[in-house]
Amino acid sequence: VQVVESGGGLVQAGGSLKLTCTASGLTFDVNGVGWYRQAPGKERELVAFVNSGGSTYYPDSVKGRFTISVERFADIGYLQMNDLKPEDTAVYYCNFVTNAHQDYWGQGTQVTVSR
Repeated sequence: VQVVESGGGLVQAGGSLKLTCTASGLTFDVNGVGWYRQAPGKERELVAFVNSGGSTYYPDSVKGRFTISVERFADIGYLQMNDLKPEDTAVYYCNFVTNAHQDYWGQGTQVTVSR
């Protein structure tokens, strides 16, 4: 199984980016997709999650600015990030969880927001 994120980059504060995550080789249905981020010197944190029923979760730090979506049958996940702030700077990781409780991570994509 391979999970690959793309779409990161450098953007000015107030700008937008859309991250894409593609999983290949999955043999079980996806139960949930999550996006996490890790800034230097900080722990990895969850920024968005969607389950197979379509229910979503966002922490207060990104609520109203980030939107997670999936193309379920294509095993592709997206994270639309609007009104980006310098504190959003981090490496962003995608996570697929299958209904067989398998857990797959991508290698991460860097997002840098300048003032």
